[in-house]
Amino acid sequence: MKTDVVILAAGQGSRMKSSQPKVMHRLAGKPMLQHVVDHANAMVPEVLHVVIGHGGEQVEQAMAGQGISFVWQHEQLGTGHAVAQALPQIGQDSVVLVLYGDVPLTRTETLKQLVQIASQGDLGLLTVTLEDPTGYGRIIRNAVGDVVAIVEHKDATEQEKLTREVNTGILAVPSSALHEWLPRLSADNAQGEYYLTDVIAMAAEEGMRVRAIQPEAEQEVQGVNNRQQLAHLERWYQRQKADALMTAGVTLADPARVDIRGNLQVAQDVLIDINTIFEGDVILGEGVEVGANCIIRNARIGAGTRIEANSIIEGAVVAENAQIGPFARLRPGTEMAAGSKVGNFVETKKAVIGEGSKVNHLTYIGDAEIGREVNVGAGTITCNYDGVNKSLTRIGDGAFIGSNSSLVAPVEIGAGATVGAGSTVTKTVAADQLAVARGKQINLDNWKRPQKKGS
Repeated sequence: MKTDVVILAAGQGSRMKSSQPKVMHRLAGKPMLQHVVDHANAMVPEVLHVVIGHGGEQVEQAMAGQGISFVWQHEQLGTGHAVAQALPQIGQDSVVLVLYGDVPLTRTETLKQLVQIASQGDLGLLTVTLEDPTGYGRIIRNAVGDVVAIVEHKDATEQEKLTREVNTGILAVPSSALHEWLPRLSADNAQGEYYLTDVIAMAAEEGMRVRAIQPEAEQEVQGVNNRQQLAHLERWYQRQKADALMTAGVTLADPARVDIRGNLQVAQDVLIDINTIFEGDVILGEGVEVGANCIIRNARIGAGTRIEANSIIEGAVVAENAQIGPFARLRPGTEMAAGSKVGNFVETKKAVIGEGSKVNHLTYIGDAEIGREVNVGAGTITCNYDGVNKSLTRIGDGAFIGSNSSLVAPVEIGAGATVGAGSTVTKTVAADQLAVARGKQINLDNWKRPQKKGS
């Protein structure tokens, strides 16, 4: 049976104290709503509907290009009313899974269980048992333990408030039943809203079995209403990622001080120091060492490579046994071959650095191809931009570039060539040549230093 997913994302989220829609606030580097969409898409739904309202234009723009069907809820009249806005787009022969844009961490495996229940003609309900259930709708069961109703906290009796099993709002139900039930919802309650939870009682009255399951961890179903709750979920999420890394053979100097904001693939015996951030898609080979305070984004790092502290790597491919940093910055398009080195305060961009070559310190290498066993001295820059166009610098195998040199592209330095320190090179240097391009030194005898006026 096909599945339609309805994600409710129309709320204002006033407690966030933000002009940004609540569901757009980020957890682990991406909007909460994106987490929900990703988990839902893993089930390959027929249609994914997102109900928007407050800040809906921002949500549409941020989530564009993902095949989402956006549905407007112009008045926020409760969860039942929100689902009803999507109902005209849903046929009679599917399972409807209802999710929430501010409940970001429900696992796909949990959602699949709910859909499986509904595909058998029952209503699948996700509940959780809390130490403190204050504020949550209580699960009401009959004498034999079947779920027969959900009572919102404000409408519950004192006896009902003693129940610790609560509703998460997440459920799956045959669409034919929703088409029948939603028009019958009433707003005759303390909030004056149309509660989706009222369909539980309707199901029980009509003999549909309500089968409740619970998540592996309560954080799976925790919603975010303020920044404190968002921070709490962030730390829980990151701890799960840290535990998974350590299980995979990674040593973390402090599991509480590593952030994964994307997909991190690791081999065994990787060592990661404190305050490291991984964003996008990152691969770390066997034995890679990452120093403190590094940021690695959309990069592939080969086995045995060492990244010293305070380095930033983005969009780079690094081969095995390379050395990077400290305080290095590898920008997109950088490729480092085996055994190469980029040292402290070096910046690279669209640079290919050959096997065994060294760019040790205080240097900028952009739009360059550097061969094998090249030595680039401190303070060297490739002058790749003329204000309009960017040009390429080529340096052949075994070349030696003296300190404080400027290589004005387009230019080529031949294999085995040497550039004297302090040179500005604008023309091709042939293989094995020495190029010296600097002003003539003049020494003046009996030179008197300037003195302050009036002294």
